[in-house]
Amino acid sequence: MLPCGTYPAEVSDPDDVLTDRRVLVVEDDPTVLEVATTYLESAGFLVNQATDGIAAVREVSKRRPDLVVLDRMLPGIDGLEVCRRIRAERSTPVLMLTALGSTDDRIDGLEAGADDYLAKPFSPRELVLRVRSILRRTIDETAPEAPFDLGPFHLDAAARIATKRGTALALSTREFDLLAYLLKHPRQAFSRDALLRAVWGWDFGDLSTITVTVRRLREKIEDDPSNPTTLATVWGVGYRLDVEPDA
Repeated sequence: MLPCGTYPAEVSDPDDVLTDRRVLVVEDDPTVLEVATTYLESAGFLVNQATDGIAAVREVSKRRPDLVVLDRMLPGIDGLEVCRRIRAERSTPVLMLTALGSTDDRIDGLEAGADDYLAKPFSPRELVLRVRSILRRTIDETAPEAPFDLGPFHLDAAARIATKRGTALALSTREFDLLAYLLKHPRQAFSRDALLRAVWGWDFGDLSTITVTVRRLREKIEDDPSNPTTLATVWGVGYRLDVEPDA
């Protein structure tokens, strides 16, 4: 895990749609910062760095990165507050790094708006894979899907725009992906395991990730999030989007 002085061979692909995507790494540990940067650059990413929370917010505004790798424990303002400030202004994907291993700590990051998390110590190659996985979901690699309407919702997957009754929804990357998937499969019940595979691309993982993302999505699409009628809980199964075409 994070071997000091051991770096990867060049692995970037000049034809890869992710080549030259910009990643901001926010980390105050110099060893972690150096190794994460080296692996990401070797994978073809353009990498900028910040070592405290204030600098991170400034760099996001200045550089407009395609993704932020964000340490939770930072000097100045912590990673949770940085994530909240990023999320208040833009939908930039955030992969949060945390040395705190409890479920509650991971949930805190997701509640702040992080799209994914990686617990320390981590494999640098897993970091690269997670970054690639998140970014690929924000890029249309095949023929663009035609925008469509379903009930009060309008979805333009290629532009990554979702609206409800004409009002744009401020969604994080994972919230958008989850809503898009459910809009394409209305009135179908999905388990959390199935959503983890279909939306996150994970064969296994912390199912609280789904619970938190559903909760945050409800806050943005339900008229009354405390009494959800659109994104319904199917007891003993999971979740279902109750939207009819003529709603």
